[in-house]
Amino acid sequence: MSINFIDLKAQYQHLKPAIDARIQAVLDHGQYIMGPEVAELEQQLASFVGVKHAIGVSDGTSALQIAMMALGIGAGDEVITTPFTFIATGEMIALLGATPVFVDIDPSSYNLDPELLEAAITPRTRAIMPVSLYGQCADFDRINAVAERHGLPVIEDGAQSFGASYHGRRSCGLSTIGTTSFFPSKPLGCYGDGGACFTNDDELARKMRQVRSHGQDRRYHHPVVGINGRLDTLQAAILLAKLPSFEQELADRRRIGARYSALLRDVARVPRLAEGCDCVYAQYTIEVDRREALQAALKDAGVPTAVHYPVPLNLQPVFAGLNRPAGSFPHAEAASARVMSLPMHPFLDEPTQDAIVAAVKRALV
Repeated sequence: MSINFIDLKAQYQHLKPAIDARIQAVLDHGQYIMGPEVAELEQQLASFVGVKHAIGVSDGTSALQIAMMALGIGAGDEVITTPFTFIATGEMIALLGATPVFVDIDPSSYNLDPELLEAAITPRTRAIMPVSLYGQCADFDRINAVAERHGLPVIEDGAQSFGASYHGRRSCGLSTIGTTSFFPSKPLGCYGDGGACFTNDDELARKMRQVRSHGQDRRYHHPVVGINGRLDTLQAAILLAKLPSFEQELADRRRIGARYSALLRDVARVPRLAEGCDCVYAQYTIEVDRREALQAALKDAGVPTAVHYPVPLNLQPVFAGLNRPAGSFPHAEAASARVMSLPMHPFLDEPTQDAIVAAVKRALV
């Protein structure tokens, strides 16, 4: 048995005529940087999320940087976030000279625990950056309420949750600024790096557009320091070809995720969805004992797995100077030792899923 962890080839074959036509159109007009497809995509993304502004950017990591730069975050500031996430979340805070301040996760959702948020706020806090991990939104009503009391902006790191819903609203439209990634393996992925920022604030949108293009407001006029953070036209074209089928792919992801949970709940801890939330299962992640032995057994059975994420940010060498040693965030640290992701994509058929589940059960029981 040989199984793909993510099957991008199947998706391409399904959408090949539309993708090829969109790519060919870019090759024909030759506007590879900030071509018309970028603005077209931004309009469609803003409509999909339900916000006034979408700003296409080069990748999900730069989206976080651009959002914070638009808010003026820099040296001496603090940004509150979770330690249970990909390095990019904390990395961009540190790159701007600010200090990441970690708050432990809610073990039910793996997202930042709002109950612990207020105690982490100091006079140096300039923003709160929750992560909507594994495809389920963080608890933004409670997070936003705390932020509002302290006059703080909230940036959603929605790199894994684009398309997810929270009490009837879309991920990336739940806070001051939402950001996402279009890395190929994401729920909506391009064929390289890509990302976007979202906001309802006209002034923040203007600033983010400046920052993504070297800080310029018009050609060769640069009021602020920016970066080269533009979304390639070819990547925008690919995303435009994928958007018409995205809702169906989201439905398929939810169906496959729910089926996994029904089949595995007796042998592993399966994802838990908060009330009013759905999940787009950027990863389908379970918690297990003896993870390494299980991964080895599944590898022998031809089932690929991954761990998102084996080392929380407080234990990464780059953040040793923050002096948050092992034991500082017990829920994040426990999850990092136990989580494991199984193959997940909208083209995963039931016989293949059944084979994966059978292999998991053979190894666990």
